[in-house]
Amino acid sequence: MVIEEESPRSPEAKLGMELEELWDIQEAQLTPTEKLNACFESIPVSEFPHASPSQVIEIKSDASLGEAVRLLSQNKILSAPVVNVDAPEDASWIDRYLGMVEFAGIVVWILHQSEKNDGSDVFSSTLDNSLRPAVVAAAGGMSSPRYRSSQPESPKTAGNFFELLTSSDFYKNTKVKDISGSFRWAPFLALQTSNSFLTMLLLLSKYRMKSVPVVDPGDGKIHNIITQSAVIHMLEECADLQWFKSWGSKKLCELGLPLMNTSEVIKVDEDEPVLQAFRLMRQKGIGGLPVVNGNKPVANISIRDIQFLLIAPEIYKDYRSITAKNFVTSVKRYLEENKKASPLVSGMITCRKDDTLKEVILKLDSKEIHRIYVVDEEGDLEGVITLRDIISRIVHEPRGYFGDFFDGVLPLPANSRV
Repeated sequence: MVIEEESPRSPEAKLGMELEELWDIQEAQLTPTEKLNACFESIPVSEFPHASPSQVIEIKSDASLGEAVRLLSQNKILSAPVVNVDAPEDASWIDRYLGMVEFAGIVVWILHQSEKNDGSDVFSSTLDNSLRPAVVAAAGGMSSPRYRSSQPESPKTAGNFFELLTSSDFYKNTKVKDISGSFRWAPFLALQTSNSFLTMLLLLSKYRMKSVPVVDPGDGKIHNIITQSAVIHMLEECADLQWFKSWGSKKLCELGLPLMNTSEVIKVDEDEPVLQAFRLMRQKGIGGLPVVNGNKPVANISIRDIQFLLIAPEIYKDYRSITAKNFVTSVKRYLEENKKASPLVSGMITCRKDDTLKEVILKLDSKEIHRIYVVDEEGDLEGVITLRDIISRIVHEPRGYFGDFFDGVLPLPANSRV
């Protein structure tokens, strides 16, 4: 009787088996990292499992800000490529896509407009004078160093500001292409289908991309979008394979994780304005941070959570200011009442330094998050571990690896201000 081999349980597991076969034929004198680098370099990124259709969403440049926010929220994605509706049909992908629009970019751009206090701009008519000082402070808190105002470092925004904003003609009529200058925060940097897994992993880790679009050079359109969550799921599906065990069975402390000590962790106190949290994420180039009471993490705020300022502004209308604490409380109540899942509802996800890397990856994948907080026996914060940290421990960038890869792929929008 012929016994058929059990087929992999998922596309990610199938990919893991391909890595296993490549791992077995690598030269014995190579270090585990060198072997894995060679394996990932041998697999084209076109083999990465395709994202669901809802994740490969494109937003037209003539869509309104409101439409863009609805599309991002409905499809549960953080960002989406913007298609230039004025580009010719046969345009290359560099000319076809303006950039990646995201919740945070929209909010930052909107708040910048509130700094224009000469009464001549369209934004002025949407704001009550009593709100303006708070909004200007918020804009100063959220802006890049180039646009930082002289306002206090801890901005406070009245709770009804976002409710007023999202019902305004300004919000409804402004087109995505009108804010294309803000795309410099999230340029359209894409891989081609022939690029390797190693390139993709390095872009997600060392070069801090949140997601990586993959374009087919033949038709100049998006072939796939690889997210951090998808990579975590791939690692989870490969957790029991030999190539992964060299890392997965080790304790975090043995791998040198977390990378930063407690004093270096970017955090906000629960009584600080929530816009301070988003400002810090922008300034420091991070995707999330802990909300603390003393040195105990009590919640997590991610850059994705900025969407709730736009999609559910009514939940803050009774607050004089939206602090980190009442932001988390309000969003949690809103999600529970609407029976929606979110990492916020799950509370803090933590681990200990003596947990193994495999245990951490299982937690990250089960909660569909990108970061986990390291705490001591007393529950005090000791550090944070992100997907980027994990990738940095299993692959490295060879000298001169990218060469001129970045040349010409970051076109500066005509109206860019940053």
